[in-house]
Order: sequence, then structure tokens, then C-alpha cells
Amino acid sequence: MSTDNSRRDFLNIAAAGAALALLEPEQALAGSETKSALITTLPDAFSTEHAAKPLSFDPAKLDGLSEKLIRSHWENNYGGSITALNAVKKRLASFREDTDLPAFVYNDLKREHLLRTGSVVLHELYFGNLGSTAKPEAALRNLIGSAFGSFETWEKEFRRIGAGLSGGSGWVTLGLNLHTGLLENYWQWDHLHAPTATVPILVLDMYEHSYQIDYGAAAPAYLDAFFRNIHWETVASRLDTGLKLLALARQAWSHIFYARLFDVLRCQRLWGWAADIVTGHGLNTL
Repeated sequence: MSTDNSRRDFLNIAAAGAALALLEPEQALAGSETKSALITTLPDAFSTEHAAKPLSFDPAKLDGLSEKLIRSHWENNYGGSITALNAVKKRLASFREDTDLPAFVYNDLKREHLLRTGSVVLHELYFGNLGSTAKPEAALRNLIGSAFGSFETWEKEFRRIGAGLSGGSGWVTLGLNLHTGLLENYWQWDHLHAPTATVPILVLDMYEHSYQIDYGAAAPAYLDAFFRNIHWETVASRLDTGLKLLALARQAWSHIFYARLFDVLRCQRLWGWAADIVTGHGLNTL
């Protein structure tokens, strides 16, 4: 490759960096307003026990979802998952130093760990977005609608996924994907299935235990009742949090891009100087 080509490549890359190319990465990021204190310690992964979160609403005051149904769901299904998760974690902790335990046996427990964790988290999100009969505000309807063409189109697809899971098991999640930047409805067959890098915005439980006491096999009636009791303020809050996380994620990737760009610029600049020195043209550029 000629020195002229190397200079041309350098200029093309420099143009992409524009004025930022004149700064060191630390200088370019110095004005960032997203700096926050780093978390330096985390709860122990093995010894931390999970406790049931109380319902944030009065289960006797829902429209079309009976107190008996909600209490049974919360105590037996959600509560049962918490008990199982804590039991699995205790067993995992007991096997940490057991070098004789086959890896495939340990992984059976890790699968159960994943399953029970999913159940606990999804149930907490589900109960957390129930408890109100208010309608969604126009701003939220418009924001969701902007991702689906209209709010009605979003609701139609969300309901359709739920109806497809009736008579079996699964979840429907409206989620904001921090990687793709898309707000989408996701089908989840069980507690193990979850979209990667996605913030849950609205969660619907379609396991039969979530409606059988009130509606038997009539899942469409349960879907109607679910929509009458969505706590839209919680949905709006989750979406707002998700959008803030998305902005931070994009900013972080932007910072990584520019940091890499600076590295490329340095390499290109040094390479050009080396080429000039070898050819005897650039001794005065150092």
C-alpha cells in the first residue's frame, strides 16, 4: 500500500471522527451527564433468600377477577415458586465444593434455578401491573401506538398471542428491547423463555391457574378482565424507565465507538509516520 493511500485512509477516518478526533477519549467523555456511582457490592448469589412481595392492590376490588382467584394465584403459584427457588438455591450452595458431582447433574439444578427465577420475576411483574380500572392516558396510547401503527393494533396482537396460549401455559410480554430499540409483543411458552436484553413493560399470565377458578376454559373472557384491570400508570413508568435505559445504552455504545475510533486514528497516524520515515519523507513530521 502506498503512502498516498495510507494518508487517504487516514483522512477518511478522521472525517468520520470530526472534531472529536482532536480529543482523547477521556476528554470527549468528560462532559457526560450520565456518570453515576458504581455499585461495588452485590448480594450473595447463593445465600440470598427470596421473599414474597405483597400485592399492591386490594384483590377484592378488581373488576372481573375474584379475590379467591387472585389470592390462590398469589399464595399457591407465586408463593410456591418462591419456596422452590429458595430450596434450589440451598441445594446449589451445598454442591459448590462437591467436585464429585457430575456437571450434568448440577446443570439439572441450574435449569430448575432458571425456571423458578423466571416464574418469580414474571409473577411479580404480572401482579405489579394489575390494580386499576383507569384508562391509559393519551400520551401512553400514542407512544405505544407509534411502535405498532396504532394502540388498537398493539392491543389486538397482544390479545391474539394470549388467545393462542389459552388451554396451555405461557406468558405475553410487551417489552422494550435495549439492543434493537424496538417495542414489541413477545410470546413466551414458559418461565424459561424470555426475550434477550428486554425491559418488560406489560406482562400477562396465560397459565390456566391465572383464570380457571373464575372462567374455566373461557380464556377470552379472562383477557377482557385483564385489560379492565391493568394499572396503566405502572406500564407508563416501566416504559419511561426502559426508554431511559435505552438512551443510556445507545450513549454507551456511542462512547465505545468513539473510543475505538480514537484508537484507529492513533494507529493510522503512527502507521503513516512510520511509512514516511521508511521512505525518508517524514523525518520532520515527528
